[in-house]
Amino acid sequence: MAYNEELHHAARRLYLMCRTPDEIADELSVPRRTIYSWVSKFNWAEQLQEFGLLESIDRRIQSLLTVNDKNSLQMKELELLIDRHIKLLAARIKIQEAKESNAPNALAQPPHEPRERSKKKGRTHKNDVSHLTEADFQKGLDMLYPFQRYVVDNRHQRIRNILKSRQIGMTFTLAFEALMDATLSGDPCIFLSASRAQAEVFKTYIVKLAWQLFEIELKGNPIELHTAKGKSVLRFLGTNSNTAHSYSGHLYTDEYFWIRSFEKIKKVSSGIATHKHWRLTYFSTPSSEEHEAYGFWTGDDWKGTDPKRKHIAFPSIEDYRDGGRLCPDGQWRYVITIEDAVAQGFDLVDIDTLKNERSELEYQNLFMCVFVSSKDAIFEFKKVMRCMTDSTLWPDFNAAASRPFADKEVWVGYDPSRTNDPASLVVVAPPTTPKKPFRLLKRTRLKGMSYKYQAAEIIKLCSVYNVRYIGIDTTGLGSAVYEIVYDKFPTITHAIHYNVETKNALVFKMVDLVDEKRIFWDADYKDISLSFLAIRRIVTRSGGSVTFAANRTKDTGHADDFFALAHACINEPLNNETERKSEWKIY
Repeated sequence: MAYNEELHHAARRLYLMCRTPDEIADELSVPRRTIYSWVSKFNWAEQLQEFGLLESIDRRIQSLLTVNDKNSLQMKELELLIDRHIKLLAARIKIQEAKESNAPNALAQPPHEPRERSKKKGRTHKNDVSHLTEADFQKGLDMLYPFQRYVVDNRHQRIRNILKSRQIGMTFTLAFEALMDATLSGDPCIFLSASRAQAEVFKTYIVKLAWQLFEIELKGNPIELHTAKGKSVLRFLGTNSNTAHSYSGHLYTDEYFWIRSFEKIKKVSSGIATHKHWRLTYFSTPSSEEHEAYGFWTGDDWKGTDPKRKHIAFPSIEDYRDGGRLCPDGQWRYVITIEDAVAQGFDLVDIDTLKNERSELEYQNLFMCVFVSSKDAIFEFKKVMRCMTDSTLWPDFNAAASRPFADKEVWVGYDPSRTNDPASLVVVAPPTTPKKPFRLLKRTRLKGMSYKYQAAEIIKLCSVYNVRYIGIDTTGLGSAVYEIVYDKFPTITHAIHYNVETKNALVFKMVDLVDEKRIFWDADYKDISLSFLAIRRIVTRSGGSVTFAANRTKDTGHADDFFALAHACINEPLNNETERKSEWKIY
């Protein structure tokens, strides 16, 4: 049987993502012998080996950390991958130390098997790190790339403000730094993130580092370290925590450009680190110039209306990229782009691949530290930010369950791929009363897959969720997807034929939902905000009317997530006044 090029490409892509041939066969509905034949014929195994195990693990870790769907199963996978990642790094250090000391016997033990933990008299305390010295942490410092080490070397700064690319291991770096400082100084540390799940990533790194570097098993949440200078407590909090203001210590605030109500968080931060010996570290990828934190980053908040400060110059972005600068407001600012990181030896990413997988807008924002602007956009950034929440607080949704939303009704929206864009597939929980919000339960991106595969993914959702509506854009590839899904579920599958009136209705619906705070998605879906900000008002070719669009070119990006959400939400009429009983609440 002949298979089209798209299906062949999909199989190769899955194999290079470390899927087994059996898994690929099941996912693509292709005979196992065919997949094994392709692996052998086209030397896929050799291509996979070229990536190296460490790089493959790192890529998967970074995708789970940044992109997107960190449900409980993915958090479990993340823990296992981090465990393996740190083991490999520790093994690399052992090998290097053995080579330098000319001690061949040091390599006799397999690097993936940890030494039997030593039993020292007197170590009776839980989480005992009191015997560790600065020299013990040297091998951990040796793991860091130059730009990561540079951040750690500047930990004496009172306030560090770091603008960074995604996927460069900054969370890992600062987790190691916090473990080292807490152990050596006995000082407490607090970790604030946009969601509790993201804060727990810090905890996962710290626990794994302690075991792999020192064979010390850390337990508890918060983690209480028994150090030579007393007890040090490490706390991991989401920004919705009501107890953050009651703690004090060194503060790490993660992805602060994606935190709602940043001014409130900044006040809490200043309270946590009021005493002069506490340090504050803010680090994030950029979001929009309209975010509350933008003036905090540029120094405009510090200048305020004070005429004495108004004309004080701050360093440029180029200065920040060239080693960072201590600024007039007392903050040490540093910018590290993906290209800067690669230039300093960071070999775990391929820039050409990142550019190919993203639009220019996304690449510049996510990897080159360029802020986007919503000044000309239909949606205000502040309003879009209100839609970001912590989905782990939804009591009726469990992403790890076999039926994540039980038997409650959901709607599905699909936006097909165009040129190099990925297709976007979303599952939305509709409101139970007209004034209650929609909730995004799941977002999947499908790139380089055949229309049969994409249709199969939609059909698969119907076995997991109680799907009562499927909205499919029938443009291009979407028409083939629609035909397959419609044959399976004719009563709930609806074609969306694009014209000026249809597109305007979709955008008006989403404007209404955003303005009324009637749509929410997890804070981990940061790129959905970019999708909303890409929507612009345009004049039709005839010049006779106005409509909306997001140019899907390399230069301006795409809005697949926005339209997929709109295709689901449009099932609710623009005039929705029929009351239904609410069974949940917003946190």
